[in-house]
Amino acid sequence: MALHDINGTRLWVEAEGNGPALVFVHEFGGDHRSWRHQVDHFKSRFRCVTYSARGYPPSDVPDREDEYGQDIATADLLGVLDALGIEQAHLVGLSMGAYTGLRFALAHPDRVLTLVAASGGSGSFPDTRAHFLEETRALADTILGQNSLDLPGFAASATRTQLKLKNPDAWQEFADHFTEHAPKGSAFTLRRVQAGRPSLYDFAGELSACRTPVLLMIGDEDEPCIDTNIFLKRTMPSAGLVTFAKSGHLINLEDPAAFNNAIDIFHNNVTASQWPLRDTATTGTSAYLAEEEA
Repeated sequence: MALHDINGTRLWVEAEGNGPALVFVHEFGGDHRSWRHQVDHFKSRFRCVTYSARGYPPSDVPDREDEYGQDIATADLLGVLDALGIEQAHLVGLSMGAYTGLRFALAHPDRVLTLVAASGGSGSFPDTRAHFLEETRALADTILGQNSLDLPGFAASATRTQLKLKNPDAWQEFADHFTEHAPKGSAFTLRRVQAGRPSLYDFAGELSACRTPVLLMIGDEDEPCIDTNIFLKRTMPSAGLVTFAKSGHLINLEDPAAFNNAIDIFHNNVTASQWPLRDTATTGTSAYLAEEEA
């Protein structure tokens, strides 16, 4: 557990266990503590690394808004790997962290062994992108205006209330951790990372060329993410898609055992060379005939 100087700020980084590096990248509402169930499961076989993004204590909270951004978040992930002497890593990202993981795999494919992108894609779907941007900027303004993260509706939103229904104690812990974040850091993250990042649809060409093994995971009630993950599955020949029934956004907390098991199966398949690129014969639209016959 230590603060590391990375790209002009100090990030709180924790590492536990031995073996290949498994690096977790948290979502907007979470922090390094969000991965406790995953670290406990994987630390006997992996060197599990968690960190809090800039703006999330105990990492530094830069005062200038221009010290936040998606490109900076991607560079910070690279900085974490470099600070710990990690040449290659397995990555697991949730939501904001999934987006960073995807962008990192495109920019630094030589550093990524596998990528799990869970609950990613909010704000990318073209039909709802304008509303996402408007809502995100408005929430940032509210947080700055009240200088507080006392936002009862956030943890009880339509994609997070599933956790409350399944495990009220885990939901309360999530809600409590969120209110402990820095208002300025969260607001600037909303403005510059969440609302400042391009749509994943803008990277269709790069995504289609990606050869890093990727596991996409979503809850089937996580409406802002469903369409984008179908797009990613169709676009990325290296990607598989797992959907959790009756689940929302916080799938690593809603059912940690199922979440961890899906990652284990993915890793085992990759190790056994059983994660091939998608065969073009599977991409046809006919329900009855091979593509050349349709």
